[in-house]
Amino acid sequence: MKKIDLNCDMGESFGAWTMGDDAAIMPYVTSANIACGFHAGDAHTMRRTMQLALQQGVRPGAHPGLDDIRGFGRRPFALTPIEAYDLVVVQIGALAAVARAQGGRLYHVKAHGALYNISANHAELAAAIAQAVLDVDPQLTLFALAGSRQVEIARGLGLKVMQEVFADRTYQDDGTLTPRSQPGALIEDVETSVAQALTMVREGYVVAQSGKKVAIEADTLCLHGDGAHALEFARQIHAAFAREGLLLAH
Repeated sequence: MKKIDLNCDMGESFGAWTMGDDAAIMPYVTSANIACGFHAGDAHTMRRTMQLALQQGVRPGAHPGLDDIRGFGRRPFALTPIEAYDLVVVQIGALAAVARAQGGRLYHVKAHGALYNISANHAELAAAIAQAVLDVDPQLTLFALAGSRQVEIARGLGLKVMQEVFADRTYQDDGTLTPRSQPGALIEDVETSVAQALTMVREGYVVAQSGKKVAIEADTLCLHGDGAHALEFARQIHAAFAREGLLLAH
């Protein structure tokens, strides 16, 4: 039976204010990417989201981003490799401490937003992020955009990598995600999202916005927890994968 990890970006809220519905989504996913306080999240939210993940048997991972809460970490700006390294080390370390305090540990790291997109094909930044993960804990796995240079670079450094694909984002002909600034970047229709997820996992390709079939390798499938239809996407993908005999597992 073919298996696929289903991950979701979580903990992207502050105190009593909640973005999305992490508690409702958590039972449908197998990995949780928890914001570490730089692009979103705070100490209380990190602890609460970690607790939810551990209670549900979901593997927690760090979701480090740019130091840009006002822009939700999605505004790209110039960043040196050593700055990227420091950002990632500090954020992984903080969330690792939260996990240890609750008797758990981290399993993976996935960069957020602009940091994720910049590092996908920027060799020096990709290497800096991979080295940061290795230096904090060489047992961690890096979630990286499928087919990107970051996959090759991180593996070259000896880091474990899972290639990530997206159920709720459209793709370009080169296998990159359509920038959020462009029309049609987000998939709002549940049926379209489920169909794309199944095609990527079963068939090994994604249909780009142009209609071109782009080969893709899927180890982990992402849903964005802050999406308007995140809970429904999670429910429907979970049900569709069960019908198709696809195992959601780490």
